[in-house]
Amino acid sequence: MGILTDSYKASHFLQYPPCQRMIAYGEFRSGFDRDTEDTRMVVYGIRYLLETYLHRQWTIEDVEKADKFYSTHKAPSFTAFPFPKDLFLEFVHNNNGYFPVKLQALPEGTCVHAHVPVYQITSSGQYAALCTFLEVILTMMWYPTTVATLSRRARDVIEAAFEESAEAGAASLLLPSRLHDFGFRGCCTVEQSVIGGAAHLLNFTGTDTLSAAYYVQFELNGGEPVGASIPATEHSVMTAWATERAAIENMIDRFGDGLFACVMDSYDYMRALSEVLPGVAEKKVGRGGFMVLRPDSGNPVEAVLEALRAAEKVFGVDINSKGYKVPRGAGVIQGDGINLTSLSMILSAVLKHGYSAEAVAFGMGGGLLQKVNRDTMSFATKLSHVTYADGTEADIMKSPTGDTGKVSFPGALAVKRVEGVPTVFPAEGGYVSEEEDMLQTVYDCGPVKKEWPLFRELRARIANEWPALPKKANVVSQPLTDKIQNFKRRRQQ
Repeated sequence: MGILTDSYKASHFLQYPPCQRMIAYGEFRSGFDRDTEDTRMVVYGIRYLLETYLHRQWTIEDVEKADKFYSTHKAPSFTAFPFPKDLFLEFVHNNNGYFPVKLQALPEGTCVHAHVPVYQITSSGQYAALCTFLEVILTMMWYPTTVATLSRRARDVIEAAFEESAEAGAASLLLPSRLHDFGFRGCCTVEQSVIGGAAHLLNFTGTDTLSAAYYVQFELNGGEPVGASIPATEHSVMTAWATERAAIENMIDRFGDGLFACVMDSYDYMRALSEVLPGVAEKKVGRGGFMVLRPDSGNPVEAVLEALRAAEKVFGVDINSKGYKVPRGAGVIQGDGINLTSLSMILSAVLKHGYSAEAVAFGMGGGLLQKVNRDTMSFATKLSHVTYADGTEADIMKSPTGDTGKVSFPGALAVKRVEGVPTVFPAEGGYVSEEEDMLQTVYDCGPVKKEWPLFRELRARIANEWPALPKKANVVSQPLTDKIQNFKRRRQQ
C-alpha cells in the first residue's frame, strides 16, 4: 500500500496542517462522455478494491521495503523522498497492519446521478494526515462504474429498438444477450478484463471474456452462471479449410442443432452471402438450429443490412405482430466498430428497412472495456473537512473561478433518497439519519462484517433503479446549497 499511490501523496503528511480529523469524498462530476441530458450512472467496483487492497495486512517487512524504495526516489539526485514510515509502522504494530481510515460507500449497483458522492474517507488522530493517501486506489472505481454505465446506456438503446419492433416474449428472452463482451484481448491486463467484464455482466449475459464470467459466477454469485456464449468461427478457422462452404458445413455438422456463428468476410463478404450461404441452406435448415452471420469489416450499417437481406432471401422471414421482419433460424451479430453511436445507427437502419431488432446482436470489444478513461465521467476525490489540532473545525471546498465543473462540496456528507433520487446532504444537522444514509460503512480501520449481495441481486437492483431515475436531476439538497453559498460568502470577505 505504501507505493500504491502517486509520488506526491507520500509527502502530503508533511504538508497538511496539524489535524485531529480529515474527511474526503469521491464523485463523478459529469454524465457519461460529458452528457448533460442524462447524468445517470451505475456505481460499481468498491468490493473488489476492498478485498484486493484494503483487506491486505501490512507487515514490518512491507514498510521496510517501501522505505528502501523511497530512500532513492527524490529527483534529481535519487535521494530520500518523504514517506510516513513512522505512521505505517504505528498501524502495523497497533492496528493489526490494516490501513487506519474509515471508508463509507454507496451499495454496489446503486444508480445515481453525477455529483453524488460514491465514497467518503475519514481519518482521525495521529493518522489524520493519511486521509487522501488511498485516493489513487479508490479512484480506480472510475473504471468499473464507467463500463457499467456504458453497458447500461447501450442496453437502453437496444431496449428501445426492441420495444418498437419485437414482441414482448422475444424481448424478455433475447434482450439480455444482445450486447456481447468481445473485449478480453483488448485489455491491458487480465485484472482489467475481470473488473470491466464483470461490470458489463451487470446488464447483459453475453460475454466471451471468460475471466470475468468465471470470477463473477464463483466469487460473486454463489456458483450460479451469469455469462454465456455460443460456438463461433474466427478467420483462422474459416481460412484453414479449403473453402468457406466446407468450414460452414463443419459448423453445421457439429453445432447445427443449436446456436452457432460464422464470420463471413474472410475473402469476399458479398460472395459469401450470395453464393456460399445458399449452398449450405438446405443442410442448415435440416439441422434445425440458428445460424448467426458475422460481418467483420466494411461499413457496419451496410454490412448488417446486407446480411439481413441475404438471410431473408435464403431462409425467408416471418412478420411479427408489430409488422417487422424476423429471419427464420438466422440472425446477425456486428462486432466490428461498435460504440453507442454506431449501435444506434445500425438499429435505426435495421428498423427503417423493416427488420426487427431481435434479428441483430452486437459485440463490443475495445469500445466497451478499453475506450474509456477517468475523464469519461470526470472522477475526482476532494478533501471536504478538517478538524485542526486545537479542535477548530473547518469545511473545505474547491471552487475554481475558471472551471465551475470542478467545484467540490464542503463538510462531511450524507446521501439519502428524496422522491426516489439519491440526494446529497450535510452529514451534520439532523437532515439524514444513520438508517437513511446510503453511504454505508464498508471498512473501519480494518474489514467490517458485511454480507455482500449476490451478483444477481445487483442486476435486479440496477434493473429496478435505472429506469426509475429521471435522466437528470438536481442532487444537491437545499441545506447543502445553503452551506455552499455561506462558504463562498465567507471566502469573499
